[in-house]
Amino acid sequence: MNTVFHSVSLDKQKCLGCMNCIKRCPTQAIRVRHGKATIISERCIDCGECIRICPHHAKTAKSDPIEDIEKFKYKIALPAPSLYGQFNNLDDINYILTALTELGFDKVFEVAKGAEIISDATRKLLKYGELTKPVISSACPAVCRLIRISYPDLIDNLLELNTPMDESARLARLEAKAETGLDDSDIGVFFITPCPAKITAIKNPLCAEKSDVDGAIAISDIYPMLVSKMDHLKELKSMDESGRIGVGWATSGGEASGTLSRKYIAADGIENVIKILEEIEDEKLNDIEFIELNACTGGCVGGCLTVSNTFVAKTRLSILKQYRPVSCNHIDTEEVPDEMMWQANLQPYSVLKLADNVTDAMKLMNQVSEMVKNFPGLDCGTCGAPTCRSLAEDIVRGYASVDHCVFRLKAEMSHTTPLNEDEIEKFIPVPFREIIDEEKLKWT
Repeated sequence: MNTVFHSVSLDKQKCLGCMNCIKRCPTQAIRVRHGKATIISERCIDCGECIRICPHHAKTAKSDPIEDIEKFKYKIALPAPSLYGQFNNLDDINYILTALTELGFDKVFEVAKGAEIISDATRKLLKYGELTKPVISSACPAVCRLIRISYPDLIDNLLELNTPMDESARLARLEAKAETGLDDSDIGVFFITPCPAKITAIKNPLCAEKSDVDGAIAISDIYPMLVSKMDHLKELKSMDESGRIGVGWATSGGEASGTLSRKYIAADGIENVIKILEEIEDEKLNDIEFIELNACTGGCVGGCLTVSNTFVAKTRLSILKQYRPVSCNHIDTEEVPDEMMWQANLQPYSVLKLADNVTDAMKLMNQVSEMVKNFPGLDCGTCGAPTCRSLAEDIVRGYASVDHCVFRLKAEMSHTTPLNEDEIEKFIPVPFREIIDEEKLKWT
């Protein structure tokens, strides 16, 4: 297995093997073996769904402590627009920006500002660029990782632009070097993040050799510190440089509306994202110009590292941006600068294939299909895999055995000869049998 950084980690001491996470993972990256969950590194996209669903808080995100800013002579904070929706009765973004300087940051560069620049670049590329339609936003790193694993044929549809976080970091670093004369190594750029996927994008970028961001501080970690500072501000600094479009990126539909196109779709929540990607693959959305996809429900305000209810935060942001200008930032040139584009192409990551060559893969696929016929088809998760088919795939790969299926195991322990389908059904508990019968009736 390849060793790569993942911001989502598992605390096995807290894990009780409850099976909740295996059913929610969009890439089937989790198994429960020997009473504990295991994350398959190659499949994980760091979307944070397991963090959100785990009732025992066994899944956590590895963010950076605020003390890490002291490693640098000059410290820059990049607050995500979603941070603005975490505070009640906030009528001026400058309260947050000023409080960040009180926490030790020398400069604050709004990611909302970078978002407006990216929106302008997107509009230019949609108008003049030769793009594969429908164009899929690349702003959500969890969606990009999902596409490279599960929908590699859609990689060409991704918009090859920096994310607002990356573009803000690039511009903030350039400004800091010009203002201070310091070297890159002396300048620390820290993103205030709402989700673990962006932490992984910093530590392990997909389309760049190295990120311009040095660290990621979780909104949930810095929130209480900001509240304390905001309550005791002696002077409010005028620092905000963003409008409605930039602040709107925090919620689903904000990026898409910033394109000023009418032919767009904005979908949020990982299940809905998967449905849209499947429709794109089936060529059902060819009349759509731009598609914005957010793994978190509600957009970035729904990230698992935020502190406020998603829908409350959305309402706060809609009130906050009501009297702001439409946009305060744009590109000075007609063409999009090369520095704003991806430094490298996104490569597909084949973790779902059964073998390296077609012949062996077909043989294993046939084995999987035959094996699935002998499982009850309940996708109950009691075997530690999310579905009966995923268990069969684990078995042919050598990661599990037929005995992991409790229904097969019980049947085999009671008979010395192989059982047919009718005999296996006798060992399925009555409630499950009734569910199966109901499903059969639907298709007869």
